Amino acid sequence: MSIEIKVPVLPESVADATIATWHVKPGEQVTRDQNLVDIETDKVVLEVVAPEDGSISELLFQEGDTVLGEQVIANFVAGVVSGQEVTKAEASAPSAATTETSAEESNDALSPSVRRVIAEHNLDASKIKGSGVGGRVTKDDVDAFLKSAPAKAAPVAPVAPVAPLEGRSEKRVPMSRLRKTIAKRLLEAKNSTAMLTTFNEVNMKPIMDIRKQYQEIFEKRHGIRLGFMSFYIKAVTEALKRFPEVNASMDGDDIVYHNYFDISIAVSTPRGLVTPVLRDTDTMNLAEIEKAVRELAIKGRDGKLSVADMTGGNFTVTNGGVFGSLMSTPILNLPQSAILGMHAIKDRPMAVNGQVEILPMMYLALSYDHRIVDGRESVGFLVAIKDFLEDPTRLLLDL
Repeated sequence: MSIEIKVPVLPESVADATIATWHVKPGEQVTRDQNLVDIETDKVVLEVVAPEDGSISELLFQEGDTVLGEQVIANFVAGVVSGQEVTKAEASAPSAATTETSAEESNDALSPSVRRVIAEHNLDASKIKGSGVGGRVTKDDVDAFLKSAPAKAAPVAPVAPVAPLEGRSEKRVPMSRLRKTIAKRLLEAKNSTAMLTTFNEVNMKPIMDIRKQYQEIFEKRHGIRLGFMSFYIKAVTEALKRFPEVNASMDGDDIVYHNYFDISIAVSTPRGLVTPVLRDTDTMNLAEIEKAVRELAIKGRDGKLSVADMTGGNFTVTNGGVFGSLMSTPILNLPQSAILGMHAIKDRPMAVNGQVEILPMMYLALSYDHRIVDGRESVGFLVAIKDFLEDPTRLLLDL
């Protein structure tokens, strides 16, 4: 029985997509629900799985080709290999030739996160045994291989030093659709808004003391560690209530004031920087925020973020401090009117009541669209966040 393999229905905001990676070849036996191809859009990567046990008889599009929603990209034959019917047991057991070929093709079947870890540690993917669907190598397989490698590694003879001018090369790689979209939106934000950045600093000692005092109890009760991000999101939400201009966006000649609080969080993924959305943060407590942030971060790492996860958002929080950034000027995430940059917490000598004390300090940076937000509102908004973080009790008492 012949079945058409089609591109999934694309969201209204996505015009087309690109064939990123074919994970199987024509004639190669696959099992039901095995991933056949990754299709990359401007926002997410979509997986198309096998509808039945069988094999692809013909590829209509190759990697790199542009396709439209619901377009037929391959023909699939259910339950038949070379004109003969096979059983599920035979379909799930790879032939010797397939096993031999899979070692050579393993790099093509790796997810972006797995490929990145393998590249970082300079590993040979063919030596890693895969436990995923169809024998694919997962991140857990790579971690297990790394843990076992030192014990099995044979002594390596010292390598002769290479002359400085030898081995120089260049690698030219086309930009992915996501990277192109990121570049386009960043340039658009710089060129179409009156962007300005204002700075402040915050003493993080009160929050660090709270985390130290209640970390164990919090984790035991809620099943997740108490981090900094929940305090950041909570402080931003309360500040947005007091400064509605920062929670607004421009639509033509109109200013749209949002009476809800959906906050985007910048997440670094193997494919690039994305901004999934936490919705209705004004109704969430600290534990719910921590769980939601962790879930989005894991989905981003594994390439599982959906279009729904990425759509919307009235304000963005980006934390470059996790990478060691001391100060930055974040770029707006259109059509939002402001973005808050958090940075590394560093011990610094500070003047307190005429005395010098060593305190854990962090710089805050608020970039905003001056067409909507005036200096008074921007500075007031940033000071409100500073006050909430330096005195977390204000968050509980709504002061």
